[in-house]
Amino acid sequence: MNSLSKTKTQPARQDLPPGPPCRFFGLPELRAMGPDYLGFLQAQQRQHGDVVYMRLAQYRDYSFFHPEQVRELLVAAHEGLIRWERGIECMASAHGHSVLIAEGEAWARKRRMLQPGFAPKRVAAFATLMVQAGEEALAAWPQQAQADMPFEHAMTQLTMDVILRTLFSSHAGPQARAAEQALRTLSVIAYREMFWPASAPLWAPWKAPKRRALKVLNQLIEGQIAARRAHIAAGGADKPDLLDMLLKLQDENGQPLSDSELRDECMTTFLAGHETSAGALTWWGWCMATHPEAAAQAAAEVDAQLGGRKPGVEDIAQLPFLGQTIKEALRLYPPAPALLTRKSTKAMDIAGWHLPAGSMLRITPYLMHRDARWFPAPEAFRPERFGPAAAEIPRGAYLPFGAGPRVCLGQHFALTEITLIAALLLQRYRLVPVPGSEPPRPTLNITLRPHQPLRLRLIKRA
Repeated sequence: MNSLSKTKTQPARQDLPPGPPCRFFGLPELRAMGPDYLGFLQAQQRQHGDVVYMRLAQYRDYSFFHPEQVRELLVAAHEGLIRWERGIECMASAHGHSVLIAEGEAWARKRRMLQPGFAPKRVAAFATLMVQAGEEALAAWPQQAQADMPFEHAMTQLTMDVILRTLFSSHAGPQARAAEQALRTLSVIAYREMFWPASAPLWAPWKAPKRRALKVLNQLIEGQIAARRAHIAAGGADKPDLLDMLLKLQDENGQPLSDSELRDECMTTFLAGHETSAGALTWWGWCMATHPEAAAQAAAEVDAQLGGRKPGVEDIAQLPFLGQTIKEALRLYPPAPALLTRKSTKAMDIAGWHLPAGSMLRITPYLMHRDARWFPAPEAFRPERFGPAAAEIPRGAYLPFGAGPRVCLGQHFALTEITLIAALLLQRYRLVPVPGSEPPRPTLNITLRPHQPLRLRLIKRA
């Protein structure tokens, strides 16, 4: 890839960074971007460098690919940025006005209120529930010596069970299984809608799939909240879950979450709380299946540390190589491969270029994670990149959960869950590709998933 063509130490200029011609209001670029967003932006970086300019309809659009630029945007300049309104609009139909969607003081208030619920100490208390869900799921898997499994589906159901236990003290049932398909439907629709200037009203006849998906999710979340309120009204005891925490939350003025805010935060916690982990475990499983030496080393580490017992949160620090395999899988397949586009609320100078207010700013972790300048042989699976003897990774080059004040609130929850479930899997199985199957093709639909549901062959360990 091209080296950084401009540096942030150069004086700001009024001319524009290099980029494609963007004739006809950028419609050819938008048509190419939609079906292959990551491939399109990778081609632009290779041709034009680390800052790429496009004129897309009414937007002045800048893509940044260098770690220094990204940190400057997400950390130093974050107060002058908001998320792109159209992107937020497409996601708000499910998430409402949760902490994921809110901006400004509304976001800051929600973030301050929710932060304690995802602190390491609170997450550690959920580790037992994570392991219980994992053990019960694995016990229901086929018991023969080897079996081909719908691995991606199994990981999605497992992480959905985890979030239901930790959020609602509930278990995955038929309604939760329907929610898996509903989420897939909404992700595909939301991604496609982002490439249109406006959405048709929800009552439009062709919106029936979206209406059905939203109904499934709303019935699940609102039903759980209603059941908890009835439990409280009947004098039921407190439950050690996130819903209990959300019901008791108060801001600095003593105000609790409103009913709509409670619904929105529960919805975002449910959707984001299992989707990130499910995608990460799916890709980690593929990496283990296709790199048996690394898988064997991680399994040997798990065996030596656990001695056959179930894992606990205290074991995570004692499983460093397993952690390296997870970090490397997150590098190759970050759950959020393209951060939601930002929009500048004021003029700013970034990387030597002058960006007027209202500029669109794109950051794409998937491409930065596969840049040979920061990760030699970037397409290779090398867990040792994250080992103690590895070269230091530039700050801003590795962003599996974002960076800056809006870094993923649940990243510690996700990493704890992924590590514990991965340890349970390695204790019991050796993962291999299904013979004759095609390698999964990463596909962006808000998050990164295989184009076709991933299946793996599981071989029971002796």
